[in-house]
Amino acid sequence: MHQTVQPKGWPRPKGYSNGVVAQGKTVYVAGQVGWNAKEVFESDDFVAQTEAALANIVAVLAEAGARSEHLVRMTWWVVDKSEYLDRLTEIGAAYKRVIGAVYPAMSLVEVAGLVEAGAKVEIEATAVIPT
Repeated sequence: MHQTVQPKGWPRPKGYSNGVVAQGKTVYVAGQVGWNAKEVFESDDFVAQTEAALANIVAVLAEAGARSEHLVRMTWWVVDKSEYLDRLTEIGAAYKRVIGAVYPAMSLVEVAGLVEAGAKVEIEATAVIPT
């Protein structure tokens, strides 16, 4: 398992940790977009693409013998920060459906575009499988 790190006096962040300490076998998951296994976007909806990207992360983790609770770091790139903020409740529900109550260290960055045409979100992850 891993331990979250929160400096004394800081408020608890919502939906992520400020830091994570972990030891074990590291799994690095490249940025995943919200398409299916055939690299086809089934939706242009932001939340649907987010849920699909998270499911893709879980699928890659499974190949390495890892589970979502082993996640220690995630970086999200979004093409529209306003849409992300406006739909936080729906995104949170999708996250909990796919990942569960797991709160790795996270960052979110708004970008002008992503490599895959039609992608609205890309998420990169790091997991540590305990030894």
